[in-house]
Amino acid sequence: MPGQHLPADHSRGDANTIGGYAAVHGRPAAFEGTDGVSYSVEIVTALTGDSERPWGAYLLFVQWTRVGATTPSGHLETEFLAESDDEVEARALVGALSLSQVRSALHELIAAKAGGPPPRRWYDAMNEDSPADDA
Repeated sequence: MPGQHLPADHSRGDANTIGGYAAVHGRPAAFEGTDGVSYSVEIVTALTGDSERPWGAYLLFVQWTRVGATTPSGHLETEFLAESDDEVEARALVGALSLSQVRSALHELIAAKAGGPPPRRWYDAMNEDSPADDA
């Protein structure tokens, strides 16, 4: 089934947070990673093993093979970013993260996987290295 564009419903939340974005747009947020690859992100909950705070929530970034692809090629995930005695609360705590915070978490995971900061992408290097136009 092809994707469909649904109009944003801003009454459903704050589209500047990861949880609000998904509610407002009816789909997960997506980012381009510092590695030039596309990622979509979901909030996942799981049991922590801690009897006092049994529920944790984290971010799962699904890596896509190419722009518009329907086949994932890998994933990255954070550690638990919130823990609670209630699954809904753990999800809500992570859902309150700003899109900027989520993007930063993705970039940190990519850097850790690569063993350091990624090299500049060719188009970033081209723009930075081009001489100023004095004409």
